[in-house]
Amino acid sequence: VQLQASGGGLVQAGGSLRLSCAVSASIYAFNDMGWYRQTPGNEREWVGAHTSGRGTIYADSAKGRFTISIDETKNMIYLHMTRLKPEDTAVYYCHADSLTSLGRLEYWGKGTQVTVSS
Repeated sequence: VQLQASGGGLVQAGGSLRLSCAVSASIYAFNDMGWYRQTPGNEREWVGAHTSGRGTIYADSAKGRFTISIDETKNMIYLHMTRLKPEDTAVYYCHADSLTSLGRLEYWGKGTQVTVSS
């Protein structure tokens, strides 16, 4: 399984950006699908996820500004970010996991850089 994130770039504070993640397998094969982000020297931070049983959930930093959506027909995950702040600057990674007889398997995309200028 491969995940390929795209759509990052440079945006001014207050602007919007949509990240896309192409998944090489059917969306239905996964349990949770979502996004993380990471800044240099810090651990990867969970942004939010479309879950199999709890709907779509978000970190406090993303609530009200970010929206995660799934397109089952195209096997795509999206992260629509609005009212961006300089502190949203990070490398964003799409993530998916599945529950199998071997346990929980995780899949990561390579990341896409988002830079928000003040």
